[in-house]
Amino acid sequence: MRKLLALALFLTSATIFAQGTLTGTVIDSETDGPLPGATVMVVGTTRGTNTDFDGNFSLNVRQNTGTLRVSFIGYKTKEVPFTIADGGTEDLGDIILVADDNALSEIVVTSYSLAIDRKTPVAVSTIKAEEIETKLGNQEFPEILNSTPSVYVTKGGGGFGDAQMRMRGFSSDNIAVMINGVPVNDMENGAVYWSNWAGLSDVTRTMQVQRGLGAAKVAVPSIGGTVNIVTKTTDAEKGGNVMASTGNDGYQKFGATVSTGLMDNGWAATVSASKTSGERFADGLQFEGYNYFLSVAKKINEDHELSFTMFGAPQRHGQRETQYTIEDYERSDRGIKFNGDWGYLNGQVVNIQDNYYHKPQISLNHYWNISDNTELSTSAYVSFGTGGGGGYAGDANLRSVNSSYRSAPYEPINLDLVVAENVANGIDGSGTIFYNSVNNHNWYGILSTLSTRITDDIELMTGLDLRYYKGEHYQEVKDLLGGQYWADDSNANDPTYLARTGDKINYYNDGIVLWQGVFAQAEYSKDDFSAFLALSGSNTSNKRIDYFTYEDSDPMQETDFENFLGFMAKGGANYNITDNHNVFANIGYFERAPDFDAVFPNNENIVNPDAVNEKIFSIEAGYGFRSPNLRVDLNLYRTQWLDKTQVQSIVVVPEDPNEEEQQYFGNLLGVDALHQGVELEFEYRPWEILTIDGMFSYGDWRWSNDVLDVQFFDENQDPIEEVDLFIEDTPVGNQPQTSMALGVNAEVLPRTFLRGNFNYFSRMYAQYDPSSRNDEDIEFTDPWEVPDYGIFDVGLTHNFSFGAFDATINANVFNLLDTQYISDATDGTRRVEYVDANGQDRVRLVSNAQNASVYYGFGRTYTVGMKINF
Repeated sequence: MRKLLALALFLTSATIFAQGTLTGTVIDSETDGPLPGATVMVVGTTRGTNTDFDGNFSLNVRQNTGTLRVSFIGYKTKEVPFTIADGGTEDLGDIILVADDNALSEIVVTSYSLAIDRKTPVAVSTIKAEEIETKLGNQEFPEILNSTPSVYVTKGGGGFGDAQMRMRGFSSDNIAVMINGVPVNDMENGAVYWSNWAGLSDVTRTMQVQRGLGAAKVAVPSIGGTVNIVTKTTDAEKGGNVMASTGNDGYQKFGATVSTGLMDNGWAATVSASKTSGERFADGLQFEGYNYFLSVAKKINEDHELSFTMFGAPQRHGQRETQYTIEDYERSDRGIKFNGDWGYLNGQVVNIQDNYYHKPQISLNHYWNISDNTELSTSAYVSFGTGGGGGYAGDANLRSVNSSYRSAPYEPINLDLVVAENVANGIDGSGTIFYNSVNNHNWYGILSTLSTRITDDIELMTGLDLRYYKGEHYQEVKDLLGGQYWADDSNANDPTYLARTGDKINYYNDGIVLWQGVFAQAEYSKDDFSAFLALSGSNTSNKRIDYFTYEDSDPMQETDFENFLGFMAKGGANYNITDNHNVFANIGYFERAPDFDAVFPNNENIVNPDAVNEKIFSIEAGYGFRSPNLRVDLNLYRTQWLDKTQVQSIVVVPEDPNEEEQQYFGNLLGVDALHQGVELEFEYRPWEILTIDGMFSYGDWRWSNDVLDVQFFDENQDPIEEVDLFIEDTPVGNQPQTSMALGVNAEVLPRTFLRGNFNYFSRMYAQYDPSSRNDEDIEFTDPWEVPDYGIFDVGLTHNFSFGAFDATINANVFNLLDTQYISDATDGTRRVEYVDANGQDRVRLVSNAQNASVYYGFGRTYTVGMKINF
């Protein structure tokens, strides 16, 4: 029976694989021009392709007769029957699509921020929904970008949603992230917390990475690049799906999505929800997260459409905050899974460090077709963030691997011992407590873009980007751990405060940030040449209110708004030399306001008089090749970062052991860096059943200069001393400066795909503190270079039908070879004294593996799941 089944499968495969090729061109009925990016699918199968820049397509089919479905957003879908002989080629000619007056437009502001192939002159990589759905598994959402040039994403400490992303050597606070055109970077520090968007992968239609200046027209200047996430909104067809998956360490996820499609009354809606839970690869990282998404749209008339979107991802998860030495991991029985930031209380797992947050984002979008040449797109949005992260304070030393609160070194913490101590203290209060660091915020914004076509070749876009943000920051007592109170003297209005559970302690302040931005862009496009010029200006206003440091009657409790003007100017051009070759270049300069903490250092209402705008100059050039079977992109870039916002602290140890250590703060003025490199990306499809893709990127990212005469201040802002920092030509840490990837995706049987992907990272230097390099009599070596490593992932996707349903089984194994590697590292140094060739006593600080603190990446993990479409 098995032999007969195998023979049947072989004969079926041989028959199907023997068919021919369909070609054609998709044309816009109104402009009589090509429609690039149109979808061409064989009805009843998952086989399809997209049209190229000239509207052409070529599709291998595995049946002699059938029907092609050709679709494009805003146009009526067209079905074209075909008949083809074995091994033949059938040209279907021009396929003309007519605008659908009853279709809802893509009512998201991102339509003005997405790059178009062979037209927009930027370095760009696009990840489609299918790739996210099949390859992501239980990885962090941005990890899908690790095969993109100059992008490096790690799991950080390994907690759910704790991913860290870097691009071209810049951290996440220098990478603009937008969801449906709305910026989501924290307004105070620019950070992106991926746990807030952990479930967004379920409804993502496309994820576009624009490295460098990018194509975003809103006033969101980013140094490293822009990540633009576009969700499945009202363009979804009628239907839905249910899904479930499981994986290592108790991972479970299940959810459902339903879409009405466009109904006869002009309404359309999509709703999605899911739950994810389990543990993580490292110890003590339990998590539970939910995701919800709702999109409702209404076509009011021929000129007006409305769309309402709401999504969020409430979650709670344990964290691993502490990095350990390689020796510590080796000594632990848990190896690279070791996490010292958790323990047991009354037999239950308790995290010393955890995170809980819910940040729903709600937007109302309006599209107005003012005339045949002019349209207005507006998005009003609001976000309410509530939550924070837990930690501990007090006498107990809980983080040390040799803590007396562990039954043995490297064992989980016995928190019952802490409770016993607190109970013994009696009326003297708790000696150690758990606290929550709360960071709530309210964020309101409006983003509006007016687009008008001045001539057939020139389009002008202008717009507003207005935001209001108020962040509320305080610590509260989470658990007294058996004690009666916590003595806290940090509140100037009540210095003898005895705090109970839920009471505020340590600090309590608000940060208010206002943003007023305007932008304009002119685009020229004719024949094979396109160009743009963009200008934007912004004013950032910062205010701080401190309820603990200052008495209520003190006028210092609330500052005035501190304003910083910024601007951006950028331009670029693309030229399609032939149907296969194109070149592009762009150049830009912008100034942006310093971060909130640079304006108000030391957590006080004293304005930093030396806070200045950061200045960025970037230039880039690229080449592209396109053919039916091969796509190649080559980019060169050079970015100068001047007056980088850098507020550093130093700890001074007094000679008298009876005196306390002092922490001083300084604003590093004139810190410059140079980031330059080359990027290569390709996709090759020798046959319809096989796709090979890959990338290579090489960066040279270094600090450009020493910084002399840095003035440091004490906690009262009194000047203490001047320090010189010797960082010239030191490489930037925390991202591999060389990376490579190679992937293969093959249809091994009809509707069954096998894939493999290999990522290789090299030349990554440990993160380090520039302020530690402050003695001219000491020779500093480069930060420790983390060992090179490569990761091999494999996956399998099988599509099948039963009854009226289509279904997919999807499986992934990440780090198949169980490679042990270091994903993140913080530099440590060893002091070496020696005599130089001139007989002089010298001191060298050597960075090495023994002194570095690291996170190991995850070992072998897996997921397997099923989705049923209806």
